[in-house]
Amino acid sequence: MTALGALHGIRVVEAGLLVQGPQAAALLRQLGATVIKVELPGIGDQARWLPVSRKDLRSPCFIACNRGKRSIALDLRVPAGKEAFRKLVATADVLITNFMPGTMEAWGLGYDALRALNSRLVYASGSAFGPSGPDAGRTGADLSAQASGGLISSNGAEGDEPSPVGAVIADHIACQNLVAGVLAALIARDRTGHGQRVDVSLLGSQIWAQASEYTHYLLTGAVLGRANRGHPMIAGIYAIFPTADGWLAVVGILPHDRARFYDLVGRPELTDDPRFASPFLGPGAKAALFALLSDAFRQRPTSEWCTILGDAGLRFAPVRDHAEVARDPQVWENGYLRSDTDTEGREVSIVGAPIALSDTPADPTGIAPELGQHTEEVLLEVGYTWEEISALRESRAF
Repeated sequence: MTALGALHGIRVVEAGLLVQGPQAAALLRQLGATVIKVELPGIGDQARWLPVSRKDLRSPCFIACNRGKRSIALDLRVPAGKEAFRKLVATADVLITNFMPGTMEAWGLGYDALRALNSRLVYASGSAFGPSGPDAGRTGADLSAQASGGLISSNGAEGDEPSPVGAVIADHIACQNLVAGVLAALIARDRTGHGQRVDVSLLGSQIWAQASEYTHYLLTGAVLGRANRGHPMIAGIYAIFPTADGWLAVVGILPHDRARFYDLVGRPELTDDPRFASPFLGPGAKAALFALLSDAFRQRPTSEWCTILGDAGLRFAPVRDHAEVARDPQVWENGYLRSDTDTEGREVSIVGAPIALSDTPADPTGIAPELGQHTEEVLLEVGYTWEEISALRESRAF
């Protein structure tokens, strides 16, 4: 018998687009909640329109963020669609939406209106820039937050052109914060008996993700600058270095280990070099040392360095691409990648759950739904008759 998820019995309605809202709902679904995804008829979540290529219409973004959900098509702009949505929310524990601020309110589906229908509702709203302030009404996406939140300014090396992170990292961090807010509100509901509104933004989540770096600025007034292959706050040997066939991360060498480390890389003379005697290397000393270490690491391939540093008990990691990661047994044995079956019963590889629970395991499996696949099924669950469903269809509610 399959163990029930930690959130078994929690019913989530998601009116979300792309990543922030849908991925938050996806994680709640993996943890055991039932998720009903509400999409615009004929169009659906914009993520459906981000295919692999013109010839391969599968959407990695949609599949990744919507496995195991049920999709209902409803037009929230028409009266019958609004009424169906209200009935749906009346049965829900959580509503997740990341429409542009003001959209749900304009449709008469804002927090105050829905709380009047369901006082226990946790209304979780994701935005780009936050619900208040001069930019509250601006639309945005992942790149907006990477840029406005300061992440891009710290990426790369001094003198390089600025470059964003090659992942929807702002959306992902905001999704995790949205989940945390929802879980906190559900715990508070057990104590108070009523739900509340949760607000999370891409911008705020980017600032929180860089809390240490922002605190450095707030304490000193100095902007840290670029990563320069490591981290500007860490004045030690903490960086990536070129090897004979790739790159290797050396993840911090403590002062008492430096002599041993210099011997391992074939540069024992560095131990007595006065430029590098201090455990806290200034920018100039760090740049000079990294240049010497880069020459040393170029003498061997990455795999040899992994063996050498691993046998010595030092912290390291090869710099890998997605294909290399997907071949690593470590990620499969921990379920970070795993197998599932598609609609035709074929085995496929999927991204697994990031959280392991011993008694109520997460379940990342399931098929991403077709647009409106479960519309009639869900409407029947909330009390509609077949005649009423036919009338909804005629009214263009779906």
